[in-house]
Amino acid sequence: MDAARLPGTAAPDQVVAHVDMDCFYAACEQRRDPELAGEPLVVGMGYEGGETHGAVATASYEARAFGVESAMAISEALERLPRRADADPDVDAETGIYRPVDMDYYESVAAEVKAILHAESDTVREVSIDEAYLDITEAVGWDGAAGWASDLRATIESAVGVVASVGVAPTMSAAKVASDREKPDGQVVVRPGEVREFFADLPVEDVHGVGPVTARELAALDIETAGDLADADPETLEARFGERGREIWRYARGADTREVTPRGDPKSLSRESAFTEAVADVAEKERKATTLARAVADRASRKDARYQTVGIKVVEPPYEVNTRARSLPGPVADADLVEAIALDLLSEFADRPVRKLGVRVSNLDFSAGEQASLGGFEGESDTGAASPESHGDDRDQTADGQASLTAFDGDESAASGAASDERSESGSAPDGQASLGDFE
Repeated sequence: MDAARLPGTAAPDQVVAHVDMDCFYAACEQRRDPELAGEPLVVGMGYEGGETHGAVATASYEARAFGVESAMAISEALERLPRRADADPDVDAETGIYRPVDMDYYESVAAEVKAILHAESDTVREVSIDEAYLDITEAVGWDGAAGWASDLRATIESAVGVVASVGVAPTMSAAKVASDREKPDGQVVVRPGEVREFFADLPVEDVHGVGPVTARELAALDIETAGDLADADPETLEARFGERGREIWRYARGADTREVTPRGDPKSLSRESAFTEAVADVAEKERKATTLARAVADRASRKDARYQTVGIKVVEPPYEVNTRARSLPGPVADADLVEAIALDLLSEFADRPVRKLGVRVSNLDFSAGEQASLGGFEGESDTGAASPESHGDDRDQTADGQASLTAFDGDESAASGAASDERSESGSAPDGQASLGDFE
C-alpha cells in the first residue's frame, strides 16, 4: 500500500523528478580535458606536494574499480591506486590520475546545468551543487515523464558535456532513490501505486534518512531491506530511533507527503511543451508559443508576480538548445505583451524545424507598486536598439554556436558545495560524490 492509500497521509499528487549528476567533479574535469575520459580519475585534496592528509571528493567509475571511494583518506586511495607520474611515458594500467578540487570551475558548470533545470520547471529545489528536485506535475505529468527524463538527460549531456541520472516518482524520497538505480546516465520512473514494490528488495540504507549507522542498528533488529522496514512495527522503531524511526518507516512504505519547495521566491516562471515530431510549420509553432505565453502570464498573475524579461527556448533536432530573451524598462504584468514578444523572438526560427518550445518570464517582482511605462520598450523596438538581453545581443553563444543556457534562467548564482540536509547520514550522495563540507 502506497501513501495514497495509507490512513492519515495525504495522497501524493506530485510528479517529482530528482536529477543527480554522475561523478560530478570528475565529469567536470573530463569535460575540461577530454583525454581523461575512461581513465581512473580521482578528484581530491591532500596528495599535492607529497601531502597525504586530505580526502577524496569523488572518483570516476574506473577509479572505483580499484576500491577508491568518496570521503576516503587520500593516503588509502593512493595505496589502492597509485598516482600516475605526469611524465611517465609508459602508462601503467594500475595507476590513476589525480586532480585537485577546483570548486569555482565546478560551480560554473553546475550553473549551466541548473539553468536547464529551471527552464524545465517553475519549481526547482536545489539541494547541492550536483542535485536538485523538480516538480513536473503541471509541465509534464505521468504520461510524458519517461520521454521528458530522456530528453533532459540528452540536453544536459549535449549542452553542458556532463552526464545526469534522473528518477521520477510521486514522492521526493522515492525519486531520490530512483535516480540512483540505473547510474550512470540512467533513468527510472516509479508510478503511483508502485512505490512500495519498488522499495521492497532494496537495501535498507537506500531509504531516505537511513545512513550507515542507522542501517547497522536496523540490521541488529533483523531489518536489512526496505521491505523489512516497511513491515516492521512502527512503535518499536520509534522507541529505538525516536520520531525518525517512524519517519523512515513511512518512507519505506511510500508515505512521503513533502512537497518540492524552492528556497525563496522563484526567480522565473516558464512553460514548455514538446511536439510529437519536429515541426517546421510556422503557424503550428506560433500556436504552441501563444498557448505557452498565455499559460505563463496566467501563472504569474496567480502568483501576483510582475516580470521584466520575457524569453523563449527553442530546441532543434536532435537536442540543440537555443534561448532568446528581451528585457523591458521595468516590471509589468501584461499577457498580450508576453505573447507578442514570444512570437517576435520565435520569428528567427521560422524556417527551422523545432522539437520543443518554451516561454519564460524572469526578473520577477512580487512587490506592490506602479507598473512600469512601456514607452522605453516601444522606443527600443522602433529604433532597433538592443537592451542587455535584447533580441539582437542576448545570444551569448558558445564557440560552437550553441546559445548560453544561463541566459534563459536568469540565475547564474553558484550552488554551494556544503553538505545539505537532503543527504544521508554519511554526507555523501548515493553515487559517491562527497560534499566538500565533509573535509573542512
